[in-house]
Amino acid sequence: MELTWAERVRGSLIGGAVGDALGAGIEFDDLARIRQQHGPDGVTGMTRAYGVLGAITDDTQMTLFTAEGLLRGQRGDVTVELWRAYSRWLSTQGFDPGRDVGDRSGLLREPVLQASRAPGNACLSGLREPTMGTRSRPASPDSKGCGTVMRSAPFGWLGGPAEQAWELAIDGAVLTHGHPTARFAAAAMAVLVHALVNGAPLETAVEGACDRLDAAGGGAGETLRALRAAVAADGPPTPEAVERVGAGWVGEEALAMAVFCALRAPDAPSALLAAVNHSGDSDSVGAICGNLVGAAHGVDALPTEWLTALEDRPLLERVADEVVEAFWA
Repeated sequence: MELTWAERVRGSLIGGAVGDALGAGIEFDDLARIRQQHGPDGVTGMTRAYGVLGAITDDTQMTLFTAEGLLRGQRGDVTVELWRAYSRWLSTQGFDPGRDVGDRSGLLREPVLQASRAPGNACLSGLREPTMGTRSRPASPDSKGCGTVMRSAPFGWLGGPAEQAWELAIDGAVLTHGHPTARFAAAAMAVLVHALVNGAPLETAVEGACDRLDAAGGGAGETLRALRAAVAADGPPTPEAVERVGAGWVGEEALAMAVFCALRAPDAPSALLAAVNHSGDSDSVGAICGNLVGAAHGVDALPTEWLTALEDRPLLERVADEVVEAFWA
């Protein structure tokens, strides 16, 4: 039966959180250590990280604050509201933004979002700058870390055209990362999720993202090449095959690895396990892959035991429902 928009949005958010949680405990481990600690198949289910079973990290935290910024942006300047939302997240990481962060009555009050879970340096440094990054004067000019991609799924949840998702993702990326690849990888992620939420098969969604990157030219080249390499990669997504696509610490590699796993795995759980069992940025690649397979297949495609263990699932469901009500109702 065809999934509804609401089911795809909820699947994308919760799927991303599941992938994040699966990778959280092995983010900084190489493949040999993962196999030593968890057996020859690596991680096969939820493990403990930060003292919590099924813990979400900064990836899901920032995704939620992206959603909150978009929701509040309905009443004003979307980019400014994203800046304020990310500034609120910064305050949860022990830093005083030193500026107006907007209404504090939303996510800032959620205990699970007060935890510091290995936040990305570029996200922190970009948000600690005194002025908001823009396309002409982006924050952290040389950074192309995956921090823009792992938080950009919400741009694809909006009910407008794909072009809107693309442009908003770029505006959101330059708030923390200045390298052209960081913004185009985020934009490609946004249009991928947008296509999936609107019912496109993953292969079609990836082809559409590549077409947009090709048309953009210039700084989009690295992301386009990475995605094309992911599509061209043959065989199942074994850890060794995933590592040939990349390590995931930079935006285009994290996106390409997630796409490769989603394309080549036989089902959503297999895709998520492939996305985390490697020597690279396990939680970010897992989160990105989860955003994709969740949008494609919905929450019901994920194992019940993973969903049961997931940290603060009711919060995730509530935010997904708020997005659907705001943009799809």
